Order: sequence, then C-alpha cells, then structure tokens
Amino acid sequence: MSATDDQPTIEAPRPTPPRRLGLSGKLLLLTIPLVMIAGLMMYVPTIANFRINRLNDRLAAANTAALVLDAAPSGMVPDSLARQILKSVGARAVAIKMGQQRRLLASADLPTAIDHDIDMRTMTVWSAIVDSFDTMLETGNHTIRLVGPAPGGAQFIEVVFDEKPLRQAMYRFSRNVLLVSLGIAMLTAGLVYLALHYLFVRPMRRLTASLVGFHENPESAASIIVPSQRGDEIGVAERELSDMQRDLVSMLHQKSRLAALGLAVSKINHDLRNLLASSQLLSDQLASVPDPRVQRFAPKLMRSLERAIDFCQSTLSYGRAQEAAPDRRMILIEPVVAEVRESAGIAADASIAWVSAIERGLAVDADPDQLFRVLLNLVRNAAQALESRPKGDAAALQIRITGRREGSVAIIEVSDTGPGVPARAREHLFEAFQTSGRTGGSGLGLTIAAELVRAHGGDIHLVEGTIGATFRISIPDRPVELQTVRNERARA
Repeated sequence: MSATDDQPTIEAPRPTPPRRLGLSGKLLLLTIPLVMIAGLMMYVPTIANFRINRLNDRLAAANTAALVLDAAPSGMVPDSLARQILKSVGARAVAIKMGQQRRLLASADLPTAIDHDIDMRTMTVWSAIVDSFDTMLETGNHTIRLVGPAPGGAQFIEVVFDEKPLRQAMYRFSRNVLLVSLGIAMLTAGLVYLALHYLFVRPMRRLTASLVGFHENPESAASIIVPSQRGDEIGVAERELSDMQRDLVSMLHQKSRLAALGLAVSKINHDLRNLLASSQLLSDQLASVPDPRVQRFAPKLMRSLERAIDFCQSTLSYGRAQEAAPDRRMILIEPVVAEVRESAGIAADASIAWVSAIERGLAVDADPDQLFRVLLNLVRNAAQALESRPKGDAAALQIRITGRREGSVAIIEVSDTGPGVPARAREHLFEAFQTSGRTGGSGLGLTIAAELVRAHGGDIHLVEGTIGATFRISIPDRPVELQTVRNERARA
C-alpha cells in the first residue's frame, strides 16, 4: 500500500493461476507411459526370440522325422505314413543334403513357389527382429523354406511349411505378453507412484503448505515449518526454510518494534521538548538560590536532565535513516573521557572505581560529539552491568578506560568487572533490541556506538577472555595527501 496526499493506493492482488493437475497426478500420468515404453522395449527382443524358438522347434521335429524316414528299408515309406509324419511336424516337405546329393525324404501338397527363405545358420539379431515384424505384418498364407543344421553327416536339412500358423502363434504370444506387461506396468506404476508420493510429493506438499501459510501470516511463529530428520535434499530444504522463516519472523518483529518506536517518538517529541525545556529553566533558577540544600541538589538535578536529554537525542538519532557524517579533526582524548565520566555520574558514585590509563597527549582523528556518544553508551552499559551484580558480591566494582596508539590507529578500550556479556547475546551484540537484558533498557546503546564508529572507518568488538566485558574501539587516522602537508608547512 503506497500512501498519497488524497487516499491510499492498494496494490492489485496477485492473480491466482487456474487449478490444474497436481504434482501427484502428473507423476502418475508420467509413470504409466514410461513403464509401458520399458515393456515395449522388452517386447521387441522377446517376440524375436519367440519366433526363433518356434523355428528351432520346427527344425528339431524335422530332424526327428528325417531320422525316421531315412531309417526305412531302401528309403521306401508309405505315403500314408509320410503324410502322418509331415502332419505331426507341421511341414509340407522335408529334405536333406548329404554331400552333393539333395534327398527329398517326404512331401505332401508341395507349393508351386517358395515365398520366403530362412537360413538359421546365418541369422543375426537384427535380421531376427526385422523378420519377426515382417511376419506379423503380412497377410495370407505364405510358404517358408527353413534351412538349418542336420544331424549325422548331412550338411543341412530343409523344411517347407506354411507361415500362417507361425503368425497366429506370434499373435497369441503378443496378446499374452501385452496382458502380462499391462498388469506388470500397472503394478509397477502403482508401486513407483506410492514410493515417489511418500518420498517426494507429500514433503513437497508440506513445504508448499508452509510457504502459503507463511505468506498469509508472516509474523506468526505457528506457520514456521518443523523440519524432519531426513538427510537428503528435501530435509536440507526443510531445515533451510525453517531457518529462513525464523529469521524473517524475528526481522519482522524487530521492524514492528522500530515502527512502534518511531510512531511513539513522533507523538511525544513535541511535548517532551517543551517539558525538558521547562525543567531546564527551573533548574537554572534553582541554581541561583543561595540555600545550601538547593545548591547541593541542583547539580544532581541538572545532570539527571542532561542524561534524559542525551537518551532522547540518541533515540531520535537512531530513528533517522542514518547518522550525520562525522566532522573529524584531531582532538585530545582525555578531556572527552573526563566529560563522559561526569555525564555518566561516575564522579559522584563512590561505589564504582574509575581508572583512566590513557597515553599522555593521545590524540584521535574523530568527531568529538560522536566519540563522546560512543564512550558514554559504553560507560553507561558498564555501570548498569556493575549495578546488576549481587549485593553480596565482594569483588571490586571498577570501570577502566585505556587509550594508546598503534601506528596510525588509535585504540580505546572500555572494560568493567561486571558479569560480562551472556553467550546467547554475543551473536547479535550490535543489533538493535537484541542485547538489552535489564528492565527498561532500549537495546540501542551498542547499536548506536557501532554505527558511529563505523562511520569513522573504524571497528568495535568485544574482547574475549577478559574479566567482565571489554570493548575495543579502533579508529584509524584519515589518509592525508603529501602535497597538502607540504602546503601547510610552507604557509607555516
């Protein structure tokens, strides 16, 4: 929704695609033809092998008949017996070649011409496949002369028979194979479908449902998917989606808090300024009263007002898009540290010891106001951490500030003897609203400090392995052109 001067403009809803076949249905429709294609690929060599087996059976029967016919005395076999033998073999004629002589052992109703010649001795796999489909695609009753090896000393045996019985047998076999293949295909497709459905489709539906629910209500933690224990890619996708949803929910909650903070600050900003201005006027008038009691409490009241003004100013500054660019110059660090101590109230607090170990004459290339804000936030955090320690703890309460120079980099450390930073808070230490562990805390101090330090091109981080908490600030000097330095020296 984009707001205008007159009325808001509502973004058009995203068009919903028409309801079509789901992933499960597509999987089923894809599995059945694939299984059928696999069955068809198996059928091609199977039907060729069936035809070869039938031809070999015909040769085997012809060899047996040839032995019977050749064993007859003087080769004389009654016509009736020869016809019975040929009928049992399913042939019209049986001949055998021995040496240079071809001998017709038996014949009955020989055709006038042979339509096809098949030589089993020279048949290849490809020719067997092609001849099988040629046989099935032909019509009518053709005559086939089959040649194959013969037993004994004969060179080969020849069998003449009709093609139609062979074709009919191949049709019956194809029908049986089709029915069995169809049953196996349906069973296999069903098993594959169920396996893929439970392994892939159901998890994908779960992911899709989680995405749709999260899109409808992205701020609800109830719509976050609970990842399974799968170790494959779907398990990785579930875990990554869960982490992404948790990060987005946390981010949205943070943005909501920022929006609420900005709205609240914008409402009370005007009245708060008036109240603080009136309080400052009253405190100035109280400071001129000669009463000793008033003189004793007036500075404390003024410091309290200054703290309130500084805190409101830091909150307002964080609400802007970005901080103003630092007005950097070489400044001495010791006066800034002294002002931070007074503003934080450490000078009047006898329970917290203040230790300043700064190199004499240490200068930092920084914006004095922004550096003051950085150190003030760190010192206040340290004081609050010391105040949160148990009252029975006899350990010394101390805040220590050290400063030194390492080449062109100024190093400032703020440390305390408090309980330290909890382990769960270190991952989001410098993020807004993530590190405030006390009642009424805003969680903005470290965020503002980190933003100001980075604007100087520096770095701030928590030093590990120290008593309490130690924050180290590194601010490098700006590079200066050599010609500029020479010009300044020349003017001097």
